[in-house]
Amino acid sequence: MPILGTGIIPSGALGAELTALTRRAFIPKLVVQIYQATPLTSALMANAQMASGGVNAVTVPVQGSAFVQTQASDYTGTFNQPQVTNGATNAEFNLKLIVTPIPFLGMEGAVQINAAIVPIIEARMNDAGNSATEYVATKLFNNATDGLDIVGLPGAVDDTTAYGNINPLQNSQTWWEALVIANSPAVAPTRNLMLQYIAQTTKNSGGEMPNFGVMGMGTWTKLAQDFTSQEQYRITPDSSFDQSPNGARALFTALMVAGVPFYCDPYMPEGELYLLNTNYTSFYIHEDAAFAFTGFESTLPNFQIGYIGALLTILEFVVTKRKVNTFVSGLTHSF
Repeated sequence: MPILGTGIIPSGALGAELTALTRRAFIPKLVVQIYQATPLTSALMANAQMASGGVNAVTVPVQGSAFVQTQASDYTGTFNQPQVTNGATNAEFNLKLIVTPIPFLGMEGAVQINAAIVPIIEARMNDAGNSATEYVATKLFNNATDGLDIVGLPGAVDDTTAYGNINPLQNSQTWWEALVIANSPAVAPTRNLMLQYIAQTTKNSGGEMPNFGVMGMGTWTKLAQDFTSQEQYRITPDSSFDQSPNGARALFTALMVAGVPFYCDPYMPEGELYLLNTNYTSFYIHEDAAFAFTGFESTLPNFQIGYIGALLTILEFVVTKRKVNTFVSGLTHSF
């Protein structure tokens, strides 16, 4: 409905007449309002590995115990007879299918041809990619169950749940446990506390440091406040900040602690932190269904004039070494 009676547009009958006789001035763009940027999902997509078909399309042999045993000897060089031990297990993952249907009614095309401000089919095609990405990001941060959806961080970075067809609670397979830290009562995230978590993760993993930290926007802001009071500004002699076109630079995009960058992600629940090692963490995407479009098919067999297509993505979020990652809960946040 047009807005009447504001600005230079009159109200009442005169405004209605003007509306009926005057074209509107459209901006030929569709401004998306409903999605969020997700740094972690983008990073995992950029570092995604290709997978193909087969049952358990991603199968990773993992070593959970020693294959051989070292022993001391004497001048004679004798040693005990070695025992053949079972040290390897397969971590197995099935790929998950994500479908984004794209409809196109026949009459939509007839109405919009040579008259479209924003072609509706282009808007739907663009929205299909955004919708699929948001779905993946939501499951990545919230899903712990291995079912139809990808197993997200809550299921992959844990110390009790089965993951990759390996249950850490069976046969004392503690090597398949991530480090889980629950703070009660909640504590404020600080640089010293983050350093402690990094050291704990490194010790738990056998010496491998995490290289990526992710937390919610409010939790990240709370951590940033511990950096702000330590900032220093240095002025070039005979100069001042007002002479710099960018002014004084304050705070950071990523908070760096002991060489580990901490990022904020809008999909991440507040009060939580994941410390990850991206050498063992990535998406595996089917080589023939990496956001692949099926093409449009007629809906005439369903007694309707129109077309329908689908954007297909077959993938799984895979962590091949659980113990190098840490999940922390019970952190305070600013909002």
